[in-house]
Amino acid sequence: MANIHPERRRHHRRMQRAAAYGSGSGSQGGGKGQLIDREFAGRLDWILLGACALIALFGLVMIYSSTHNKDPKDPYFYVVRQGLALVIGIGVFSGLLRIDYRKFRDFSMLAYVLTVAALFFVLTPIGSESKGATSWYELPFKFQLQPAELAKFGLIVALAGYVNEHRGDIDPWRLTVIVGLALIPLGLVQLQPDLGTNMVLLMIVIGILAVAGVRGRYLLALTALGITAIFAVVSVGVLKEYQLARLGIGSSADDTQGSAYNVKQATAALGAGGLSGEGFLQGSQTRLGFVPEQHTDFIFTAVGEEFGFIGASALLLLFAIVLWRTWRIAQLARDHYGTLVCAGVLAMFTFMIFENIGMTLDIMPVTGIPLPLMSYGGSSLITCCACIALVSNVYANRFN
Repeated sequence: MANIHPERRRHHRRMQRAAAYGSGSGSQGGGKGQLIDREFAGRLDWILLGACALIALFGLVMIYSSTHNKDPKDPYFYVVRQGLALVIGIGVFSGLLRIDYRKFRDFSMLAYVLTVAALFFVLTPIGSESKGATSWYELPFKFQLQPAELAKFGLIVALAGYVNEHRGDIDPWRLTVIVGLALIPLGLVQLQPDLGTNMVLLMIVIGILAVAGVRGRYLLALTALGITAIFAVVSVGVLKEYQLARLGIGSSADDTQGSAYNVKQATAALGAGGLSGEGFLQGSQTRLGFVPEQHTDFIFTAVGEEFGFIGASALLLLFAIVLWRTWRIAQLARDHYGTLVCAGVLAMFTFMIFENIGMTLDIMPVTGIPLPLMSYGGSSLITCCACIALVSNVYANRFN
């Protein structure tokens, strides 16, 4: 076995140990079930999953810190709801992990149709308006489902499937078809309107096409078109006044609804943390609720204020591990579709992390993009869990 790839050699040893464990089991059926679970668990990337679990749990802690004073009668309201979303996300993760990711490739067009349908019907009377955007489905027990978040997962599955089918044949015509397919969900999301989510979807498209081997000049042209479209959306009045204020357009430093005020409070909170932070539940900006939307858009400021530079760096290290393992799994994927799926997830996470943290540091516009696995929001959390399941699935099936 000297010439066998180290990953394959380790996999072979795990299979031998699992077979020995199975032969020694005297149970009927139950032993076999244990064998499948044990062997499959041994094929997962526990470094990736461990980092994601720590981020999600830390997110619950920081959501409690930034919301427990909102309603003294129910200080755990937001934490409980986010915890329920995490439980659902874990269930979605487990379910998707049991399905070979290559089956998603076979049903990529169905994923596209379902994504477009969900985005379309939310604009009808079936959908509901929240915070100025018609982008939610009202569910029982006062839960809301945001299809624009789930569209990230659907677009990754669908676009990776189409690009994989036409691998090596992405000429200008084929690229035009891909752009046309992407524009439909992008257009529906913008009708809500949700510019931040559209920016993430655009990055997913560019990330998948880049890994698919599309020529650099085509990618540059596509990026330029995307930037032009964003400026056009801002200029023609598609966005509402409160959204323009969040982007810092037409807002002043004294505007308590504009991004200038939001970023001022965010940077003040980060600066107050210093090296080691003011301590859990001790951050003055966080405790007094000075940072708007802190549990959603600006959750990173609570980390910086209460745990300082050290805590913020530790969180960034966890995110770096997630990105590194996703990139590594893309390289280890058994087929091109697996690589494309990982590329889409990597592009999504990278842009969301950079944009969210960047806006708290006043180096990026305030667009309302959540911090993956951290920010309050059930739809975002469930979508992140689904995307992590895709990447984990690719890794677990890299030799099958």
